[in-house]
Amino acid sequence: MTYTIRKFDAVVVGAGGAGLRAALQLSESGLKTAVLTKVFPTRSHTVAAQGGVAASLGNSEEDNWQWHMYDTVKGSDWLGDQDAIEFMCRQANQAVVELEHYGMPFDRVDNGKIYQRPFGGHMSNFGEKPVRRSCAAADRTGHAMLHALYQRNVKVNTQFFVEWQALDLIRDADGEVLGVVAMDMETSEVVAFHAKATIFATGGAGRVYYSSTNAFINTGDGLGMAARAGIPLEDMEFWQFHPTGVAGAGVLITEGVRGEGGILRNADGERFMERYAPNAKDLASRDVVSRSMLTEINEGRGAGPYKDYVYLDLTHLDPEVILKRLPSIHEIGIQFAGVDCLKEYLPVVPTCHYQMGGIPTNRYGQVVVSQGNDLSVPVPGFYAAGECACASVHGANRLGTNSLLDLLVFGKSSGEAAVASIRENVKAHKPLPLDVIDKSIARVERLNNQKNGANVHETRAAMQRTMQKHAGVFRFGHLLQEGVEKIMEVAEAVAQTEIKDKSKVFNTARIEALELDNLIEVAKATMVSAEARKESRGAHVRDDAHDTELTPDGRDDVNWLKHTLWHREGNRLEYKPVQMKPLTVDSIALKKRTY
Repeated sequence: MTYTIRKFDAVVVGAGGAGLRAALQLSESGLKTAVLTKVFPTRSHTVAAQGGVAASLGNSEEDNWQWHMYDTVKGSDWLGDQDAIEFMCRQANQAVVELEHYGMPFDRVDNGKIYQRPFGGHMSNFGEKPVRRSCAAADRTGHAMLHALYQRNVKVNTQFFVEWQALDLIRDADGEVLGVVAMDMETSEVVAFHAKATIFATGGAGRVYYSSTNAFINTGDGLGMAARAGIPLEDMEFWQFHPTGVAGAGVLITEGVRGEGGILRNADGERFMERYAPNAKDLASRDVVSRSMLTEINEGRGAGPYKDYVYLDLTHLDPEVILKRLPSIHEIGIQFAGVDCLKEYLPVVPTCHYQMGGIPTNRYGQVVVSQGNDLSVPVPGFYAAGECACASVHGANRLGTNSLLDLLVFGKSSGEAAVASIRENVKAHKPLPLDVIDKSIARVERLNNQKNGANVHETRAAMQRTMQKHAGVFRFGHLLQEGVEKIMEVAEAVAQTEIKDKSKVFNTARIEALELDNLIEVAKATMVSAEARKESRGAHVRDDAHDTELTPDGRDDVNWLKHTLWHREGNRLEYKPVQMKPLTVDSIALKKRTY
């Protein structure tokens, strides 16, 4: 199988919010930049972000970045690195104003300033009461953001390669990253993109679960490629289940609905969140709301014929407010639940939504690995931003609207770091290690030649069901142990998947098989890391972690206040400490989370 080589200063993999923001930084600096993407940029999964971007602008009421930082650390259940969190919260206002200058059509309040709505877990004065912090464009914030950033990239001549599947990271014997091998979906041509800087912005891997709010493209490609290139994956046991996915469909209903005054009710019509979060109620942190809903369902107060969902009630809100601020939600209710939310309750259930873990990075977007005693040594030429990265600003649980902020802030900082590195080392491209490219081609060839192998669709469904059953919202020790065994069995099947269609033009069967190679790495990392973490923290809640004075809500800070690093080789785990020291302010001390 032949391949061609194309040279660029920088290559960005993924054209969602983080990829576009990084590419903009590179192209505006005059660097020749390639962006590889599986779908047209404005169809990236950022389009599904409805609720808004967090920034303490204080347009509706008093706010400041320190309160935002406190909420983020508390939301992360103290697993977030406080230096990176401070960096993100301090950059937030600038990131939003920058976006506004790019033409982002934010909603406005009467005096012309950006409209802000309350959102789960965002509080004023260090957790006192809910605050309006989410900058929104109706309930289509991600959609508007992608269009603003894409147009800006077109203006500065970023080169887009649309409908390309990245296959593998090119990493030489010194550990330096020199680009990626990728495949053109239209022709199945294989190209090595040779670059001085490679930025991964490949998004999450929510398709590893059976029930997910994620798009079908969210197959953890960046994570799979990084793992195969010997880079560990950080904190993969932490998956956020969004409280409100449409029951049976998995489609997202934004938290902004509850920000505008929506209420969760059980089958008896009772507002139950007061029982679990007396202060924040329906606007508690996502992991808290998801568990409260499941507790209601498990205790027999669920609705529907199978008593397997609860209701989201908007019927008391002014229809005008819903149609102005939440137009998509009204449409989603009709299309996916057959319910008019102006008159009836929406059926909702927690659905897999976001991965907190990912490729370990620092606050500059540089990918970091451990070398000897130093646990955060940058990998030369390699950066990551957005959901595929783990700068650890989200720790064990992400606050709503911090995802769009994360991709803006770290998309920009990874772009800046790449520009600085290329300008410092003005030298020719290093020679490509051809054996790495051969390995990548061998993976494609295996699919072309495999006989009597496993069915891709069935194998993927087995992985998704295993993940859903063994590593869901609530986790049980014996189920996790069983899950590790089962996922390893599925991994063996993935290694010998077979495709019947060997054609070259838009062969989606081949692409799905290659995506499954990435998903299985994510599934292994999640299951092994979750089984090993013998405590409850944020989104990872074990039934055998007990609530005692030393371990509030099952959180064991003495033994488990540390990040997990999963290595593909031998499914090995190592750990590194959480950075408790911010950049300029006092550390936010450990305490029990209450809302």
